[in-house]
Amino acid sequence: MILMWACFVLLTLIALGFVMLPFLKKERVQTITHNANAELISIYEQRLVDLQTDLDNQRIDSVNHAESIVELKRRLLNELSPEKSLNSKGNNRIFALTGGAFVLALTGVFYGLTGSQQQISAWHDAMDNLADYGERAVMQTGEPLSQNELQAFALALRTKLSRSGDDEVAWMLLGRVAMSLNEFDMAQQSFDKALRMNPDNMQVLISYSQVLLLEGSEANMTRAAGMLSKVLKVEPTNLDAISLLALIAYERKDWPQAKAAFEVLLASMEKNDSRYSMISERISDIEQKMQSEGSVIPATISNNSTIAVTVDIAKELIDKQPKDGILFIFAKAATGSPMPLAAVKLAKYSFPITIELSDSSAMVAGLNLSSAENIIISARISIDDSVMPSSGELEGHSQSLKRESVSDYQLQIDTLIP
Repeated sequence: MILMWACFVLLTLIALGFVMLPFLKKERVQTITHNANAELISIYEQRLVDLQTDLDNQRIDSVNHAESIVELKRRLLNELSPEKSLNSKGNNRIFALTGGAFVLALTGVFYGLTGSQQQISAWHDAMDNLADYGERAVMQTGEPLSQNELQAFALALRTKLSRSGDDEVAWMLLGRVAMSLNEFDMAQQSFDKALRMNPDNMQVLISYSQVLLLEGSEANMTRAAGMLSKVLKVEPTNLDAISLLALIAYERKDWPQAKAAFEVLLASMEKNDSRYSMISERISDIEQKMQSEGSVIPATISNNSTIAVTVDIAKELIDKQPKDGILFIFAKAATGSPMPLAAVKLAKYSFPITIELSDSSAMVAGLNLSSAENIIISARISIDDSVMPSSGELEGHSQSLKRESVSDYQLQIDTLIP
């Protein structure tokens, strides 16, 4: 900004110099006296007399006499200098000042008509309101941001990032604002920056998946599905991720996967929710498509659909258990859908503890223990009633298990999340 104004002042000074200096420069006048020309004329007249004398004495003929007169006249004209005089009327400084004032006035009018003073003023306003825009966008306090305010918010975020360098939160916010403005290229670039700084940022992964789905190509849907699977491995009950995965499955006509995901969403809603009827209709539509295409969800692979899981905690972690922690025990397919096949949540427990994971503890019909050949059993003691890992929580995971050969399993919680 300072450089811009410095260049502006420099160009103005140069323009003033071009206009004012010619008036301020003194004119050099070569003074020619009247006597100098008079002497030349006197010499000319004397030579005319001499030529006439030569003609009278027949020293030259009339032709040479005429030619000599012409030559004398030519020399006289070449030797004579015009008399110069400089008569100054008024003060040249006044003309210089008038020209300078005209340049300044013209510059001001031109900048007022074609300059970017309004944009610069809007930029300053955006920077002043950055904190307020952030609170309204993130905390959802006050009125929602208008389209113009979203553009100003994006401008302020870009300025902040150019000044202070990489900031994970700022890149994430810029990506979300770009999504609201339908600037999908900017959104992808912003989310890419945020993921380079923190590849496990679940909120960015979900938002990035939305951008990829809006683009709609098969490659982007595959990439979005990979991001959502990563989220669900960490947060098996993340409804945003499940809903996006349901849309991907629906677009790909993967009816069993789409039906299971929509049923998870439906189970998380109250019946008076405005979206409840829409999702119910979507599930009915999927069931009709499955019947028309002859698709079915595998009911079972074997009769063994119950596993007794005994969970214990490592001795060195006993004193590090979070106060009032929530115990989650769940099983997921080793490959394929990252959604839980069976899950149990306990607010009161003591170790060792044994629970049963079965088809009855499935979150949705058709997506249960019986529908998977290989599973992974996990247990986590959560601080905040969320399956998303947080610092200070404890967890343990099994290796990939062949479900048919497992009727009971000993699982130890042996990891402290830093």
